[in-house]
Amino acid sequence: MKRIIGLFLALLPFSFCAKEKNIVVPKGVETKNMEVENGVEKATFAGGCFWCTEAVFLELKGVKTVVSGYIGGKTINPTYSEIGTGETGHAEAIEITFDPAVISFGELLEIFFATHDPTTLNRQGADIGTQYRSEIFYHNPTQKQMSQDYIALMTSENTFGKAIVTKISEAPKFYVAEEYHQNYYNQNKSQGYCSYVITPKIDKLKKLYQMKLKN
Repeated sequence: MKRIIGLFLALLPFSFCAKEKNIVVPKGVETKNMEVENGVEKATFAGGCFWCTEAVFLELKGVKTVVSGYIGGKTINPTYSEIGTGETGHAEAIEITFDPAVISFGELLEIFFATHDPTTLNRQGADIGTQYRSEIFYHNPTQKQMSQDYIALMTSENTFGKAIVTKISEAPKFYVAEEYHQNYYNQNKSQGYCSYVITPKIDKLKKLYQMKLKN
């Protein structure tokens, strides 16, 4: 479904997760030693529109790069138009390269769950389809275990008041999206979707996680 569809829904007030609710994501998962190569580690998250998730994680200290792309489907070298049909099986996702000495995988998990709704199946707001699903693609056994523990903790605390539908899968090949999708928000802030959907997320991020931001 194109983002223009249901635009009137996107004009409604947006906040994190359950919108009107002030969700407090628990921080009780222990940070463990990770497999680090050349001082950096990778994390791959799907949490709806990659314009949104990319914009959020680019703000964080310790994050070196954020690349928007496609993952978890059957088509080789998929295009944005193919993804939009919902038939390739891919999710819109971001691949994060980060310095674990500055920001941990556990902290990235916390912000991931605080900046999208993990209780809506194949949907984020007005964006509907399997390409907008919530999924963590782990790169090593520790990331897998931490993700499982984090979801278990939030489930036990009934953090969202509803069941969490986020999947946890081993990371397959990640396909980089077309160039115009990269750093989309920062280059298109006046665009309608960016103004009404992404900017409120960034504003809330700055309010809740000021000490973790680059600026």
